[in-house]
Amino acid sequence: MKLLVITQKVDQNDDLLGFFHGWIYEFANCAEKVTVVALGVGEYHLPENVKVLSLGKEAGQSKLKYLFRFYKYIWSERKNYDTVFAHMNKEYVIMGGLLWRLTGKKIGLWYVHKEVSFQLRLAELLANIIFTSSEESFNLPSKKLKIIGHGIDLEQFSYSPRPDHRENFRIIYVGRISRIKNQKLLIEAINFLVNKNSIKNIKVDLVGSPVYQDDQVYQDELIWIIKSNKLENYINFCGSVPHKDIAEVYQRADLSVNLCPTGGMDKAVLESMAGGLPVILLNETFANILENYKSDLILTKASEFELAEKIIRLREMAEDKKLQMTKNLKAIVNEQYDIKKLIGRIINSY
Repeated sequence: MKLLVITQKVDQNDDLLGFFHGWIYEFANCAEKVTVVALGVGEYHLPENVKVLSLGKEAGQSKLKYLFRFYKYIWSERKNYDTVFAHMNKEYVIMGGLLWRLTGKKIGLWYVHKEVSFQLRLAELLANIIFTSSEESFNLPSKKLKIIGHGIDLEQFSYSPRPDHRENFRIIYVGRISRIKNQKLLIEAINFLVNKNSIKNIKVDLVGSPVYQDDQVYQDELIWIIKSNKLENYINFCGSVPHKDIAEVYQRADLSVNLCPTGGMDKAVLESMAGGLPVILLNETFANILENYKSDLILTKASEFELAEKIIRLREMAEDKKLQMTKNLKAIVNEQYDIKKLIGRIINSY
């Protein structure tokens, strides 16, 4: 197989998209040649059979220049690929789909989002295969759909037991600062624990940054809530962390929290599990894979009181029981969500 990959960014230091560097690396292990066209390019270290081409976002190129380069690359490289994999870029499937169809290239689109737009409908018509992570992460009915889970780099997220009897119980929330991520609910739960239950030996790290203007407004709202309730010594905004370094951040925590609503399968949940962390979440998509721990880890509703109760339960859980839980969570990711298995499923679907 000679593969063309279309993606937003190739940069192992990016906090949001750095994980895709690992996907490309695994594609290179399975394909004869991999050509990557990305909107923007930063630092990368990939095998010799990978060629990376940028549309120029990192250099501030215009959208017209992006368009020109896109068609230039997919045409000039046409003999170097026979298969296309577009990652979350339905627009590029629309732009290149007809040419790829006419030249006999098989088109795959990876898409994980609840939105069903006209663009998505058009991309679905042009694609040969649609890949997604779970039933809830693609809401357009399609006979082309293949549900294949997620892929986690198990070598990056190696497990090591946490030291016993830390001074503080450390909670981590990894994700963009955004209303959809609902960091406010965690702050409200910590306010209940600290100011209503006098639990003081607890620390929260919010790892991530605002991306859009409304995200910044939301972060300002969160900062006001924290200051109003005198929680500055308990909750810390850590900013963005390069994805290649995020495993070390998980290692410093005792508990992970993820409060996205039911929908797609959030990769950060699986990374937490792979890193040996129990993770409290709101997303019912994970109910089946966490069946044995559903009462401990999955909220029945967006309630700060229920979240606080689960935090206390995990904080006070016997060490041997907690250790067994984390080993079992790690095993789930090892068996079902290994990046090598994911890329193999993608390759074998063409």
